[in-house]
Amino acid sequence: MDSAGAIKQILNRLESDLPNHLYYHGHHHTLDVLESVERIGNSEGVSEQELNLLLVAAAYHDCGFLNGHQDHEQKGCEIARENLPNFGFDSAAIERVCKMILATKVPQDPSGHLADILCDADLDYLGRDDFEPIGANLFKELSYLGIVTEIETWNKIQVNFLGLHKYHTTYGRKFRQPQKEIHLANLEKIVSGYDD
Repeated sequence: MDSAGAIKQILNRLESDLPNHLYYHGHHHTLDVLESVERIGNSEGVSEQELNLLLVAAAYHDCGFLNGHQDHEQKGCEIARENLPNFGFDSAAIERVCKMILATKVPQDPSGHLADILCDADLDYLGRDDFEPIGANLFKELSYLGIVTEIETWNKIQVNFLGLHKYHTTYGRKFRQPQKEIHLANLEKIVSGYDD
């Protein structure tokens, strides 16, 4: 399996073909998830073969946005099934990649260690210092799409989302959960000042 070739090919497509209004789900997000997958995967002790599968799943996890934002995980699997045989992936490996991609659909429901890692990498920013600028980009994207246009509504959504979200890996619970709880407390303070 040529994992590096498969990753390079889809990253090139994402960089050239994704719509400009994807302020959050752009090429930069996929690069961030790739970096997070490698860090978390190494921390969690996965094998080199498993890490390669994880990296491919990370590279493909949001490529469905090439075909619109609705059901992008399923569309990403379709692209993976179409492209990955060209890089020597058999059907079993492709289905493992797709299982990981589908697990990232919110609310996340991973089954298996590799899916746990990809899900935590996808939402790694929730427990990082760059939470606010990345969240602002997501709000900008959702505003463009007409999904959420009021900052008060967005902050309430974030409070609910952070409150329900759980990290699935030891790495996420140890290194991301504490900072995520701080972000949640800050948002709860902001939301408590709103007139309902």
